[in-house]
Amino acid sequence: MTSLIGRTRDRGVETLSLDATGTRNALSAALLAELADTLTDCAEDPDVRAVVLTHTGGTFCAGADLRDPPDPDAFVALLRQLVELPRPVVARVTGHVRAGGLGLLAACDITAASTASTFAFTEVRIGVAPAVISLPLLPRTDPRALSRYYLTGERFDAPEAARIGLLTATADDVDAVLAPVLDGLRKAAPQGLAATKRLLTVRVLEAFERDAADLTALSAELFASPQAREGMTAFLERREPAWVL
Repeated sequence: MTSLIGRTRDRGVETLSLDATGTRNALSAALLAELADTLTDCAEDPDVRAVVLTHTGGTFCAGADLRDPPDPDAFVALLRQLVELPRPVVARVTGHVRAGGLGLLAACDITAASTASTFAFTEVRIGVAPAVISLPLLPRTDPRALSRYYLTGERFDAPEAARIGLLTATADDVDAVLAPVLDGLRKAAPQGLAATKRLLTVRVLEAFERDAADLTALSAELFASPQAREGMTAFLERREPAWVL
């Protein structure tokens, strides 16, 4: 079976690459399962100081794979795994991010993207809502900005993503931005990193404890609805859904 996650290591930094370019790294059940297993390996390996989550191709993640959608519970578990991983997780983006992919970014500790990257919460345009990904997004991102971008599905650029708290930094050369970050993580004690990460993720994990069950149920309900079926069919057929005015 072809691997959907690439892996390399450099001085204690494990780089994981979403590598399903045929589906623009969409979140399929198979990709989620392999990424979860790989993160477990990283958590158990004492030689891994930090994890970089990146991608091949021009899209970091296109959101849920509508032909092979992941179980909402599995997606919640993956997001929580990123938040709870006892290693810092750094997102490196040099392409486009849509819908569920923004949840992956929000679950990471440090996020950087090239200025050519674009972002959009496209869920409303297929008849669903950014339910599960709100678990890490709402505690970490500007609420007024989320109101706009959740409700309209508009595309926004990397400087705007940094302004609203989705990104830590953006630059033409994302690797130049991340070089001092990764060097800093290499100089930090593993125990100190793990304890500091726990301090920083308290509010995010509170959201998981409080809201995960309700948001998972909402996601499943919406995806099973007639409007969502029309929205997903229209997307796959590359036409406008029936409700567009």
